[in-house]
Amino acid sequence: MINYKEIGLKCGLELHQMLDTSTKLFCKCPPEIRHEDPEFTFKRRLRPTRSEIGEIDPAALFEFKKGRTYLYEGYEDNVCLVEMDEEPPHDLNREALQIALEISLLLNAKPVDEIHVMRKIVIDGSNTTGFQRTALISINGCIEVNGKKVPIQTICLEEDAARKIGEKEGGRVVVYRLDRLGIPLIEIATAPVINTPDEAYEVARYIGRLLRITGKVKRGLGTIRQDLNISIKGGARVEIKGVQKLELLPKIVEYEALRQLRLLELKKELEKRGVKEDDISYSFIDVTDIFANSKSKIVSRALKSEGIGLAVKVPGFAGLIGCELQPGRRFGTELADYVRFWSGLRGIFHSDELPAYGISEEEVEKVRRRLNMNERDAFILAFGPAEDCRNALKAVVDRIKVALRGVPEETRGANDDGTTKFLRPMPGRARMYPETDIRPIRIDDKLLETLRAKLPETPEKKLKRFVEEYGLSRELAEKILDSKFLQVFEALVREVKVPPVLIASTLTNTLVELRREGLDTESLSQSKLWELFRAVEAGTLSKEAVPEVLREMLKQPEESVTDIIERIGLKSLSEDEARRIVNEVINSSSEKLLSMNEKKAINFIMGRAMSKLRGRIDGRKVYKIVSEEVSKFFKEHGKS
Repeated sequence: MINYKEIGLKCGLELHQMLDTSTKLFCKCPPEIRHEDPEFTFKRRLRPTRSEIGEIDPAALFEFKKGRTYLYEGYEDNVCLVEMDEEPPHDLNREALQIALEISLLLNAKPVDEIHVMRKIVIDGSNTTGFQRTALISINGCIEVNGKKVPIQTICLEEDAARKIGEKEGGRVVVYRLDRLGIPLIEIATAPVINTPDEAYEVARYIGRLLRITGKVKRGLGTIRQDLNISIKGGARVEIKGVQKLELLPKIVEYEALRQLRLLELKKELEKRGVKEDDISYSFIDVTDIFANSKSKIVSRALKSEGIGLAVKVPGFAGLIGCELQPGRRFGTELADYVRFWSGLRGIFHSDELPAYGISEEEVEKVRRRLNMNERDAFILAFGPAEDCRNALKAVVDRIKVALRGVPEETRGANDDGTTKFLRPMPGRARMYPETDIRPIRIDDKLLETLRAKLPETPEKKLKRFVEEYGLSRELAEKILDSKFLQVFEALVREVKVPPVLIASTLTNTLVELRREGLDTESLSQSKLWELFRAVEAGTLSKEAVPEVLREMLKQPEESVTDIIERIGLKSLSEDEARRIVNEVINSSSEKLLSMNEKKAINFIMGRAMSKLRGRIDGRKVYKIVSEEVSKFFKEHGKS
């Protein structure tokens, strides 16, 4: 168990949330994600340039050295010349700006006097321009989460990037789709004051709730992404990008703290062994002949394609390349990440894991002898095209040298299990410069006062109102607060005479259960929900039948609620009709009832009656009718 206070864990969050605007940030295209085949494509190469102070951003240089070509896909109706970088950007979207200012005020931040759009260098292909446009909106905000003040350092408005679709030609061509490029994003950055994994979750959840209560942000997977900046005492600041699932945050923080601890332990062990950076050379030895007849399919396939085998000795690293840094990820896995990004190879072999993968003990020994190794040394093998092998082993040696210093500052990507992988070096200070194609915008006090007067309730006030006014349990109130149907719930409660608990439970618990059954709850429209609850209000559908009708609505989305009720025989009954059915049940069981007391008789008839009435009338009404009719029956037969 990690003692986070003892290791000095510090974590800051950056939340990127799509805004629900009518157009993109710098053009009039609709901000829609498309799933059909693209209507046109084009290719580009991107390259870094020096900043105004004469520096080249290391992350941009890193991406450029991969030598990749980018294939862009688009649609005629939501990708224009702005996204293609064939036309200057239009003025900043004022709707998006007002939403960003409203969110700033909710976060108690101070809007800047004048908005200036900047260019942030990004040449991984996700922007056709080679940069992302971003504007600082406000600074120095603050929220309180579980009694702790969390400063909000900056709030920015920026354009979203293109969607990565895949890779071709062994990763040398990367495919991006431009439908997402230019969709307005708000970026909210906290100070690095988060000290535990659970705290990261609570802070992100609070900010997410605050964004949702505005009703002006997009919902669904991919519409909000969290980045984290994490460090520990003696470690380094590491940026982790692209966390889409809120529940994954605690595990990512925990595993990154663990990784940095293990890297510091690795550094101490290397110091104990007396290993120095100069001991590790860039001397790569050709071992192709040793593996000429290898039974390893990976090796033989590489050599048959005119590839070679290269090896490098790593003095003093025996047993350390295989040490685990995160669950299922070893130091060797980190090296393989660098190899994949710096070369065309998919991976490497190292001595801590061999013999394996078809590589024999005899081949391992031959390599050891050729490299003049002792029992304290390790080696790395690379197979493939000669240039790729050299680039791969150079990347490996560079990373191994860094291990002697401890934890490297870098940008990493989140995996689905909470572990992380190397993405690129940390961006440098030469990354930002002014966007000269967009005019600055002054923010006047009158606009801020207008927005401040219309601010929605805070999450705390809304939660309290749901419990006290609507009678929801705190658990159910929190669920609806986190639900994408929050605005629908509040509108339904205002307009439809249906118990708020039923609406909230249906929009959370019932939909979760139906999703587990494999039904597509994401496609459920707001108009269908209104139709459902209007039927309950009108008395044509009982509240007990709501889950069953909702299930049918998801199976047959084109069918109306009225038609579904008729088809499955759930039309609501009047009390008179229900009483008639209850009396039929009593009359058919009269002899049996006379052998019971009244309480048992009520329970007996209730069970039989509900088998006929369930879903067609409120269960409480049925119980009232059964109690009255059984009591009447007992009086008529001289029992009380």
